[in-house]
Amino acid sequence: MSIKPRFMRTVTLIFSILAITTLSSCFEKPDTDTLLQNPVTRAHIFQSIISNHQLMTEFRDNMQDNDHAMQMMQENPKMADNMMKDSMMIKNMMQSMMQDGKMMGNMMEMMHEKGMMSADCMESCKKMMNEQGLDIIEQGELELNKSQSHGSHP
Repeated sequence: MSIKPRFMRTVTLIFSILAITTLSSCFEKPDTDTLLQNPVTRAHIFQSIISNHQLMTEFRDNMQDNDHAMQMMQENPKMADNMMKDSMMIKNMMQSMMQDGKMMGNMMEMMHEKGMMSADCMESCKKMMNEQGLDIIEQGELELNKSQSHGSHP
């Protein structure tokens, strides 16, 4: 009779050790390098990142903070082409804006209202643009005055 309880304790101990070992392996964190070695898993991870706005934003921010990633982006002809097109588009938009007094005036007023441009800076810009032949502020104010005067009629 003394053998049976002793046998049960041994079996219980072995079973407990096996259960703990098995359960602890379930809670191990996967090794990132091992996961990325599998092409299917790697493609799934990439797809998960690019299809999730927040993850993609975090990924982009991390890339911008990494010199190697930025160098690779600049060396990529397709990426460099897109950046060049974007910079040309921005340059063209800025040139168009500089020639449109109303647009410049409106933008300067918005910047002033949002605290991005001081009143002194606004006056300085107004003076410079007047010297260049663009009445940006006056034109914007003229449009505003016209719209206000039309609205006051019955």
